[in-house]
Formats: sequence, structure tokens, C-alpha cells
Amino acid sequence: MKTTELCESLCRETVEKLGFVLWDVEFQKEYGDWVLTFYIDREGGVTIEDCETVSRALEPVLDEADPIEQAYTLSVSSLGLDRPLKLEKDYARNLNKPIEVKLYSPLKMASGKSLKQLHGTLMSYDEASFVLRTEGGRDHTIQKKDAALIRPYIEF
Repeated sequence: MKTTELCESLCRETVEKLGFVLWDVEFQKEYGDWVLTFYIDREGGVTIEDCETVSRALEPVLDEADPIEQAYTLSVSSLGLDRPLKLEKDYARNLNKPIEVKLYSPLKMASGKSLKQLHGTLMSYDEASFVLRTEGGRDHTIQKKDAALIRPYIEF
């Protein structure tokens, strides 16, 4: 079992008892140090105080189970408005909402232009691809492997 899966299974109940949804767990090196990050959410959003509360609740659970051999920093964070779509539940959360896509290679548009960056509405998705409806109502099926970045489109 991967470190993230183990930590998720150890901590999910604690997070849910506090009234939050455990959305994702990441374990990665940042600036030379290992960081274990729990991403939480709930209706109405997440505050800094909420992250602190969850962090304090997770510390004893992780200390007792000791699932990670090396030293690491525990981090608890909200999903953030522009969190990239990586997991199936990220796509589900953003279905019928505007998203931004950055491609590795340009996509040829009906107008003859080729674009590497576009935005539109996420219409559907499956394991390998998603459908993006761009301005003018044109649907584009894009392979997930061809997208460098997929995230919610936030217009300011």
C-alpha cells in the first residue's frame, strides 16, 4: 500500500468526525524536505482555523501509527479555487463548470487556429478523456494524457 493510501485510511475517520471531507493526500518532497499534505473540504469552505483543528487532530493518529519512516512535515490545506483536476472526484466536482486546459501540443480549431491553451465547460469525462465545450458550442474530446494542466477557470 502506498504511503498516501495508508495515511488516508488511517486518518479519514478522524477528518470526517470533525465535519470535513478528506479529498486527497499527497506525500512529496518540497525544497528538500518531505511534506505530507491532507486536502480537506466542506460545504461553505475551509478556514485557516479549520486546517489547524484538523492538523491537531491528525498528529496523535499519525504519531501512534507511525506510517512514515523518514522525517516529514504535516500540512492540512483546503482544495483551493484553482486546484488542478487530477482525480475522478475532481472531474465530478467540476462537471458542467468552466475549466482551463493547457495542452502539451496545440489543438487544431475549426477556425484553422491551433491553440495550446483554451477554456470552456467540462461536459463529460471518462478514465482517459474529457469533453470541453468551447465558446460557440463546439465540443472537443481531449485525451487526459495530452493535457499538461486542467483546472477550474476563474474569471476576475
